[in-house]
Amino acid sequence: MAEMKLHVLKPSVNNLTARIFVRAAGLDFEEVDVWGKTATPEFLAMNPAHLTPMIEEAGLPRATLWESCAIMQYLCNTRGLEQFYPSDPGKRAMIDSAMFYLIGTLYPLVARATYPTLNFPQYPGEVGSSNADPDAKAEAQQAAEAALAEPLDVYRAFFLAGKRFIGGDHPSIADIRLAATLEFLASIDYELPDWAVQYMAAMADDLGDAYTEPAADVRGYIEYVKSQAATA
Repeated sequence: MAEMKLHVLKPSVNNLTARIFVRAAGLDFEEVDVWGKTATPEFLAMNPAHLTPMIEEAGLPRATLWESCAIMQYLCNTRGLEQFYPSDPGKRAMIDSAMFYLIGTLYPLVARATYPTLNFPQYPGEVGSSNADPDAKAEAQQAAEAALAEPLDVYRAFFLAGKRFIGGDHPSIADIRLAATLEFLASIDYELPDWAVQYMAAMADDLGDAYTEPAADVRGYIEYVKSQAATA
């Protein structure tokens, strides 16, 4: 029996983050596809937030843990995975900052720009989930897309600053979170800057199948959505 269960929704980049990490780290895990099951009484009993990715492991206080960054931090801490999440306070602070900046600033813009195209539900209070007319929703989506350039460049100028990865010579958990997020921008044919294209290629080259195999599920979903839109 595997040490841990990883519950996932394969088209999601949040889930892609955890799926890449457990493979790259060589962990012992069982992957469970919970598409269509996150609102069941059984799942909600484990996870009332009905979020994925989620891990089940005996050492956790409530036996489960969700949120991709928290999962990676926990697994690094319990497995001593210094190469992904160094214990040096300064290096760790940079990785934490890069992840929190993504969650708080970059990802909300990515979600507003891509979720309408991907047919994902948008968050309450957003224009996309309101009764606004299609033109207003399209304008909000375009505004989010236009705003992506600034936080993206922060990664180039500050967190990477000439390095191959945020983690230096080896991808950190912040790199895995960033690369997974950038995958979604293909859904809107966003033109990534050259540094980001090179960065994603370096991630795939360094992590190999651990990156490309789970990423293929997200890419396949994006291609499916695009094909459906083209024939509508």
